Amino acid sequence: MHLILTHEQADFDALGAMLGAYLMNEHARPVLPRRLNRNVKAFLTLYGAELPFIELNDLPAEPIETVTLVDTQALVTLRGMSAKTLVQVVDHHALRPDLPDTWKVTLDQAGACTTLFVEGLREHNGVLSPIHATLLLLGIYEDTGSLMYAGTTPRDARAVSYLLEQGANLEIAGLYLNPGLSAEQRAVYDRLLATAVDIHLNGQHIVIASEEAPEMTDEISSIAHKLRDLLDPAALFLLVQTGEGVRLVARSTTDQVDVSGVAAHFGGGGHDRAAAALVKVPSGGSLPYQAAGEAPLAAVQRELVRILPEHVRPSATVRQIMSSEPLVLTPDTPVEKALSLMQRYGYEGYPIVREGKIIGLLNRRAVDRAVSHRLKVPVGSLMDAGDVSVQPEDSIEKLRDVMIKSGWGQIPVVDPSNGAVIGIVTRTDLLKHLSGHVPLPGRNNLASRLDAALPPARLALLKAVAAEARRLHQAAYIVGGYVRDLLLGRPGLDFDVVVEGDAITLARALEKRFGGRVLAHTRFGTAKWSIGAIRKDLARALGDKATLNPADLPASLDLISARREFYDYPTALPTVERSSIKLDLHRRDFTINTMALRLDGNHYGDLYDYWGGLRDLEARLVRVLHSLSFVDDPTRQLRAVRFEQRFDFHIEERTLELMNEGRPLIRSLSGDRLRHELNLILEEEKAVAMLHRLDGLGLLSAIHPDLCWSEEVARDVEAALTQPFDPAWGLPERVGNLPARVALAYLVWLARLPLEKAYSIGERLRFAGALLSLLVLAIQAQRDLPGLDGAPPSVATPLLEGIPPLALYAVYRLTKDERLRKPILAYITAWRHIAPTYSGEDLRLLGIPPGPHYKAILNELRSAWLDGKIANHSSEQDFFARLIAAYRAESGGKNG
Repeated sequence: MHLILTHEQADFDALGAMLGAYLMNEHARPVLPRRLNRNVKAFLTLYGAELPFIELNDLPAEPIETVTLVDTQALVTLRGMSAKTLVQVVDHHALRPDLPDTWKVTLDQAGACTTLFVEGLREHNGVLSPIHATLLLLGIYEDTGSLMYAGTTPRDARAVSYLLEQGANLEIAGLYLNPGLSAEQRAVYDRLLATAVDIHLNGQHIVIASEEAPEMTDEISSIAHKLRDLLDPAALFLLVQTGEGVRLVARSTTDQVDVSGVAAHFGGGGHDRAAAALVKVPSGGSLPYQAAGEAPLAAVQRELVRILPEHVRPSATVRQIMSSEPLVLTPDTPVEKALSLMQRYGYEGYPIVREGKIIGLLNRRAVDRAVSHRLKVPVGSLMDAGDVSVQPEDSIEKLRDVMIKSGWGQIPVVDPSNGAVIGIVTRTDLLKHLSGHVPLPGRNNLASRLDAALPPARLALLKAVAAEARRLHQAAYIVGGYVRDLLLGRPGLDFDVVVEGDAITLARALEKRFGGRVLAHTRFGTAKWSIGAIRKDLARALGDKATLNPADLPASLDLISARREFYDYPTALPTVERSSIKLDLHRRDFTINTMALRLDGNHYGDLYDYWGGLRDLEARLVRVLHSLSFVDDPTRQLRAVRFEQRFDFHIEERTLELMNEGRPLIRSLSGDRLRHELNLILEEEKAVAMLHRLDGLGLLSAIHPDLCWSEEVARDVEAALTQPFDPAWGLPERVGNLPARVALAYLVWLARLPLEKAYSIGERLRFAGALLSLLVLAIQAQRDLPGLDGAPPSVATPLLEGIPPLALYAVYRLTKDERLRKPILAYITAWRHIAPTYSGEDLRLLGIPPGPHYKAILNELRSAWLDGKIANHSSEQDFFARLIAAYRAESGGKNG
């Protein structure tokens, strides 16, 4: 069976490339990934019947002989794959360095992967159906921004031309791609952005923007789409005064705001997430809510603000946290019975009800006091009198206010239609809901620390980014490890900027103002602003060139939209979507990495600590944020150890328990992810302590049962990572993308094992071919080394020459017997540098025809040098002459 696969969260380019691969080989089966972008899903819903894609669940239980992987270099393992499965990659991204050597990889430069297949179809005069041509067109348009992105190539344009000739439908394509704004729309967009007003209502962030545009003819919905993406509110309301009247366009991103109800109030309609209305002023009259002398646009906006509370439900309501059908008592209930109920059910308070109406609350403290005084009274004599209550749809904020004002720890929830008690909500319920609540940000300001930690040029760059973010009405933050290290007094120089809003928009604005080049990843809301080539100009633009050193500026700056993550299954890579900074911080691994420094405006330097990071930093604890953290990402167990040992912290007790429970999930992680974490550990200053701790927690054996650790291994790994290399060995700086020291650490760790076990570990960790080859050669060399004891140099040298210096160095360090180490060192320092002064050219000049005897003669000559039979050039001449004479005698003089 031959499958065509692509990456998860597939976009149109992935889908188009799969279709192209299928059309080039119709015996293959294009299999849809589990997750698709929303616009891709919408397209398949309508046109899927005309396309060849099949669902993963519909695959037959057959061996998978070949996989064609398109628009990605990451392979998802499927049932039916084996070591014999041939994998061929067709992609337009840069080559990943860790691909297996057995894969057949075809990479080519184009704006879209689909383009590569369209070229093949055109070359073979393929005839396409209109829907096939349209899907291929969507693939190219989406990844090239309709041929407008900087990465677009002439090949993409030619492919589009061919697809249009084949009947690709631009109208259909336009339905599934976000259209750009016209010049007229852009002007209105800018003015609306400038007038945008934030309203916080029932815990929801609402944005209202208004503008006069009497000549406006273009539609406003595209403007609303762009502003919604930029500002990311719960709901957006645009009011535009046109020649026809006041146009209302509304968008919602949450079920808590029903914009259709708002539009209906103004005579319009739509659905709960998108709605519109046209408000016309009667000829010679005014709107019902319009004040004398008030402009229609202002009147509509005022009326909108007035009615909004009717259509905005709280983000969380009492109904969501209350307990239904609570036990209630009548005022004549004996105190003994109340105590028995409290002991049986564990409830701390009971509403007291007479004829269905609340008259008070009985709490545990009053009951305990009465019992301790042996009072025989009904609960009506002990209750806190009052008719305090909330309704199911009340906000959490109202509940909190009621609880504070009344002093009651349990608040009855009543049916608004009849006043009957239908639930109860306790102080514990409220505190659980508000467990992420902390005092308002800004109580701690680290501006002076931040200013002192960064070189002037880098600080000026940071402030320029913050200023641009403020101009765009976006909040910008430095987050995570940089903030942690700043508080620990060990700040680095590298930081990323997280934006509440659209990081790509901010990056483009910086590019426009200062130059450089932006590489955007729309799918993830991230952008890399490359500034290495403009450092001098940028330093001048940022301030006094006498004080700003261009060399202090980074080569690039990463800007990231705040996002949250969802894990579809344990150990899965996360699905991301835009969110607030609070939720962005909550997706991180440990509390000490959840702090953020705000950069924009008056908030500069404010510390945002929603999840207790500062508390744990001061307590020197590594703590996960929630009990499923290691289920979501088991690699966090390795990171917990890395941070614990790096900072001399302790893993918090509950976190240790969760690690023990989550340890079996390590086995389901990919080798790439595990190797990445081990690489990071081996580059740490306290790498050996970290590995020792991993072994003690059973995490090394969870990675692979033969991945053992001992004091001897620790000494060898420590030496490999810290002792200076002797230049005589001529060791490389890197093995592929791996620092040579890290590669050496793996070699001295694993080369002591039997070949099958070491090779199994290397495959589990998906070692690159170069490292795996070194490991095999080192193990084989150790096996053969005893045979070199006492062997002459002419015998040892050819054997040692086949082993790369780094592998041989690992063998040297692992070998404790000095007799066996001696020939290795002699080879490195002397033998490998010995060569005869004669060459094949000398043999040719003597009239000896080329052939295998050239090598035999020169090797014998070198062996004589190695074994001391030749001591100088004169003796070499004599020896060489004897070799030539012997050759001629053997060949019967036929060759001169």
